[in-house]
Amino acid sequence: MFKVIQRSVGPASLSLLTFKVYASQKKDSPPKTCVRVNELSLYSVPEGQSKYVEEPRTKLEESISHLREYCKPYTSWCQEMYSQTEPKMQSLVQWGLDSYEYLQNAPPGFFPRLGVIGFAGIVGLLLARGSKIKKLVYPPGFMGLAASLYYPQQAIVFVQVSGEKLYDWGLRGYIVIEDLWKENFQKPGNVKNSPGTK
Repeated sequence: MFKVIQRSVGPASLSLLTFKVYASQKKDSPPKTCVRVNELSLYSVPEGQSKYVEEPRTKLEESISHLREYCKPYTSWCQEMYSQTEPKMQSLVQWGLDSYEYLQNAPPGFFPRLGVIGFAGIVGLLLARGSKIKKLVYPPGFMGLAASLYYPQQAIVFVQVSGEKLYDWGLRGYIVIEDLWKENFQKPGNVKNSPGTK
């Protein structure tokens, strides 16, 4: 074991030593001339003139080029639709993340209230058997009634805003029906004689 250590320490210790080497110039050597950069073989310019020749296109390249030109309007339409829908999708994803965070840190009593409101919607759906109009009116109505019991301030604001919108829609509908009535039924040639007149 001593021999192994001795052999490995010897060459390793020699690598740590530094030596100074002095070179002396020979007196017999002729003086060297400097070489210019353009005289080096690396920088030499070839004698012949090079000319770029474009290779002829193959059938595969032609068909790919034709396919790209054919698909160009569709790809531009897809890029435009993507640029339009990307902000909406990002806002939708952010809304989902915010909702998830809210549900993770929900206020106390939120989930029982949500269960009662959902149960009211199911009861409304069960009571609305037979009629499509009832199926559209009863579940949201029962859910709104249950939600207004738990959140009365928000229900008042919602009723005020939705009441104004319903009144506006009703007024617009009345104006449209009135215009249609005037155009179709009150023309001078369309007035029918009453049974008392001949």
